[in-house]
Amino acid sequence: MFATRILRTILLALTVILSLSTLALANDLAPNGNFETPNADSSWPLGWAGVKTGGTWETEDGNRFVRLKSPQPGEMVMLYQEIKLPADVEALKLKWKQRVSDLKKGKNSWFDARIMLEFINDQHEKVTPTPSAAATGKDTDGWVDREVSFLVPEGAYWLKFMPALFQVESGTFDLDDISLQSIDPAPLREEMERKTKERLAKQQADAIKRRHKAQATLEQWGSIIPNGSFSDLTKELPTAWGKMSGDLSWQSEDDNTFLRIHSSQPGKLSMLYRTYDIPAGTSALQLTWKQRISELKTGKMPWHDARIMIEFQGIDGKKLSSKPSPAYTQKNTDGWVEKSKSFLVPEEALTVIVMPSLFEVSSGTFDLDDLQLKPTSPEPLLAAAKLRAEEAKFREVPREEPNKGNWPKMLKVVGNRVHDTDGNDVWLQGVNAGGLETLPQDKQQIKSTVVAIDDWKANCVRVPIKDDFWYGRSPYQNDGGKEYRETIDRIVNLAANRGAYVVLDLHKYRAPKQEYVDFWKDCAAVYKNHPAVLFDLMNEPHGISWDVWRNGGFVGTKNGTDESAFLDDEEKKKNQGFESVGMQALVDAVRSTGAKNIVIAGGLAWCNDLTGIADGYALDDPTGNGIMYSWHTYHWHTDWEKRVLPAAKKYPIFLGEVGADIKKMDFIPAEAQEDPYTWVPDMLGFIQKHHIHWTGWCFHPKASPIMISDWKYTPTPFWGQFAKDALNGKQFELKRTR
Repeated sequence: MFATRILRTILLALTVILSLSTLALANDLAPNGNFETPNADSSWPLGWAGVKTGGTWETEDGNRFVRLKSPQPGEMVMLYQEIKLPADVEALKLKWKQRVSDLKKGKNSWFDARIMLEFINDQHEKVTPTPSAAATGKDTDGWVDREVSFLVPEGAYWLKFMPALFQVESGTFDLDDISLQSIDPAPLREEMERKTKERLAKQQADAIKRRHKAQATLEQWGSIIPNGSFSDLTKELPTAWGKMSGDLSWQSEDDNTFLRIHSSQPGKLSMLYRTYDIPAGTSALQLTWKQRISELKTGKMPWHDARIMIEFQGIDGKKLSSKPSPAYTQKNTDGWVEKSKSFLVPEEALTVIVMPSLFEVSSGTFDLDDLQLKPTSPEPLLAAAKLRAEEAKFREVPREEPNKGNWPKMLKVVGNRVHDTDGNDVWLQGVNAGGLETLPQDKQQIKSTVVAIDDWKANCVRVPIKDDFWYGRSPYQNDGGKEYRETIDRIVNLAANRGAYVVLDLHKYRAPKQEYVDFWKDCAAVYKNHPAVLFDLMNEPHGISWDVWRNGGFVGTKNGTDESAFLDDEEKKKNQGFESVGMQALVDAVRSTGAKNIVIAGGLAWCNDLTGIADGYALDDPTGNGIMYSWHTYHWHTDWEKRVLPAAKKYPIFLGEVGADIKKMDFIPAEAQEDPYTWVPDMLGFIQKHHIHWTGWCFHPKASPIMISDWKYTPTPFWGQFAKDALNGKQFELKRTR
């Protein structure tokens, strides 16, 4: 009886042990973590993913385990396993045994034996925070037990379990008895909260000291950049700067020391990286400096130029997402020039990072001197930020379906006038909605079109466009130009719905090319016989004869005043040394599509000269609705009557660009540029007297001569207000021509 009772007790104990063991196994999220159970063909542990290279399933003294071994220096060896997580798991404990031998770390300190862990959601997107890797940088004394515990972030669906020899020189990483179980998250959260508070307190105390030190630097040097003039020397090197190497060097000219950044290799980033702590209470900073840029050739992308990038770090040393736009330069300077940039400082910023650089340019030299960074008033910057927010809100335009009942009538040239299909005389007056010739992603012209027509009472909007953007060839585009063409289409529809016209201007220079023929065949096919659309065939021909202008021929090197100084050297080079197809070929390209829309052909001298049109070089248009001839004139051009009136007697004239600015153009002698307050009224009087069609340049606050001062479309007093008054019917007296 006693023996029977003992046997029953033993059996009951075994049952409890087996039940507990089964329960533990059921709770383990890493089944077969001891690697004992084989898969169907006994080649690998059941339930575990294979290793692409360097992984084996080993046996020692009857024990099975997984081995990762580096086959060659620098190669990644990894076991990658995705473990599905229960919906209610909030914290996990990972336990395992490991044995590391013959380990030699790689080039970086983290090239070692490690278990990396990451969370992903049900869409296989990364979920943060990520647990720290369990790293081992040296051999273990045989098998050792390891464990880590960590919280599971909200949204985590899978745990990526990734033991690896991470690009080591050599080594063996053995793994066994892997267990992953759900645990109570409360202790981890309490510990994390305690450590977070301690860390924050330490960071705040350290930040106070650093801000005091920054204030002392400001008081000593007048700038938080010490010795920004590089004039104070210690051991023959600028104090607080030290020795430069590589693409950075100290240079001296006339006893002046300055910093030079030189591009030694095309496409390489050449940069100075400096961090400066910010004094307490600073909400805005102003950076001033002198720069000299020479032999600059920008890189593959538009932003590969000479620039000063600025970023911020918080008290934790992490970069903040908020940062000012860089101060960039894309062409050589005329010797030393003074520059400045003011920007707001985020409240949480402790450190500002200043990075002057030649950003992956093809070539160039960037000289810097007299760097100063000091607190400034935030008020102008806050006002500008407020204005930008208002402008952004004001920019929104609801999409409209075509309302053909409101569309204007198709236009036709009749003598030197323009009539609609009902025989009414139409006088085109409006603005240039600029920007799409510069940035393909710009959408401001959509709003500009609506404001020009609804508020300024324009009946015509000229829209400069670029064929490269039409086909999606810009680095900013990856859709073959689809979005760009949709923007143009919205503009056309918005204007047409308001009974107004759109002039599509191919904004190119010098002389017609075959590629312009190809573009117009494409564009004209899209807007063939659209009643609201006119085609301006080419922006500003120049530097060629009237015969080449009309019939084509070789275009050589241009001489004389360069009014296209805003073009880069590469664009200018493209505009010489080629066979032009001539303007007649562009007319023929449009007509080959069956499009009868009026076409506009610009004269010579950047469209300022139409004398050849009256002297036998007018274009032929036997199948279309006729040709207007485009004139461009600004407040330094003279001979108005001579250059345009003979042609105006025979043909309608479209003054596609006109305007004046108080800001002087740097490619025209200052004394040749008349005050807009005297020039503009006379020009508007000339336009009105001779019934010249016109669109003012430019309905953009940064494209001089500017008609507006901001994107709330505030008219400039020296040009925009005069133009707006003329569009609203005010008559101007022509006191004298130029």
